[in-house]
Amino acid sequence: MKRKETTNRMEHQKIFLRVGEQAFPVELEGNTSAEALKNLLEKGDREVRMEDYARMEKVGDLGVSLPTNDRPIAVQPGDVILYQGHYLTVYYGHNHYPLTRLGRIKNLSPGELERVLGRGSITVVLSLKP
Repeated sequence: MKRKETTNRMEHQKIFLRVGEQAFPVELEGNTSAEALKNLLEKGDREVRMEDYARMEKVGDLGVSLPTNDRPIAVQPGDVILYQGHYLTVYYGHNHYPLTRLGRIKNLSPGELERVLGRGSITVVLSLKP
């Protein structure tokens, strides 16, 4: 029953991912991982240094561990993923792997998302506010 309550409570909630001066809403998944991330951000914004990986994603260490809810999923561009409990991953390509989806950036094409994230290292800011 607790899982269903978490799902209902998290449905349609958002956080924001800032890249430079642009803030993108991330619609959160209804799982304990997304809830833990939101609770973490209630204490303040979190900067994450991210690197390109496999020409399909940006990945960076959150600096804390969150609960995982790994399951086989087809990852799409815009998916915000928790990997191994402490890596934040933003996909601009496709993947199939047991992962924990935290949320999704909508309304950006794969090309727009890849352009915003750029090549090489970036720092993103996770926040409850844009």
